[in-house]
Amino acid sequence: MIQQPLRPRRMRISPAMRDMVRETCLTVKDLIYPIFVVPGTGVKNAIPSMPDCYQLSVDHAAELAKEAAALGIPAIEIFGLPAYKDEVGSSAWDMTSPVQQAVMAIKKAVPELVVIGDVCLCQYTSHGHCGELCGNYVDNDKTLAHLQKVAVSQAESGADIVAPSDMMDGRVAAIREALDAKGYTNTAIMSYAVKYASGYYGPFRDAANSAPQFGDRKQYQMDPANRREAMKELALDVAEGADMVIVKPALAYLDIVKEAKANCHLPIVTYNVSGEYAMVKAAAANGWIDEERIVLETLTSMKRAGADLIITYHALDAARWLSKA
Repeated sequence: MIQQPLRPRRMRISPAMRDMVRETCLTVKDLIYPIFVVPGTGVKNAIPSMPDCYQLSVDHAAELAKEAAALGIPAIEIFGLPAYKDEVGSSAWDMTSPVQQAVMAIKKAVPELVVIGDVCLCQYTSHGHCGELCGNYVDNDKTLAHLQKVAVSQAESGADIVAPSDMMDGRVAAIREALDAKGYTNTAIMSYAVKYASGYYGPFRDAANSAPQFGDRKQYQMDPANRREAMKELALDVAEGADMVIVKPALAYLDIVKEAKANCHLPIVTYNVSGEYAMVKAAAANGWIDEERIVLETLTSMKRAGADLIITYHALDAARWLSKA
């Protein structure tokens, strides 16, 4: 008697069957859209290394936020380019700066949209590093006081979530203490708990004008070779009071996303960063790939690895494509 082969293909025989047994479902509610805001009005500057992304003045940012909300995207994250820079990045907590103004404008225009403020100093310092310097070293503890002021200013503007991306030790606890002291106990912290010193950030540094003026960020961002250290950083931020945690970048670190999901009870966010975005856009522009198929497959891989939410520059397009599915 001939042994009949097992036939897993039975469950792939039709679109309806495939839909019934699909294990991972990507939806528009999984997406967070990043926006870059700049001083002025009527400003819409194309970012050459990030096609279809722009530096926007507050008025345009509010309109884009409306568009994102209309597509069903639940949240945006705001990154700012300031009117001035100094050694400590004081424009980062200036209530007249673009981020604070954009938060206020967007919450007024689209109250139901969740607004996330990026808490870092690299765009705001004259030297491009993520904190106050002592010589060529970023002084961790002096920087914490500045990050507290940034987070409080964003909460005062109406941010629902603040997202420290600096990788200073102890910043989650410091920010939680500052927010609570000012009465912002309901402002959540979405911590960049695992942020690697990655080559995938290049286009972002063009977009945010945030490249360091000397050296690199390896003294505070993580070594891409390290896995156990990522779990240590994650555990520390959880213990300090983070409400959500981010693994950044995404594609080269899906093993870290998977392990974070297994080791952490908080929502896991991954950041589909600028370099990952730019490579897809470049290949699509040359006709080498099917952009829609590649983007949705890539975002699905992040969910399959364990991400509950995905920060991605593809969010607007992905939302449109998902609405057709």
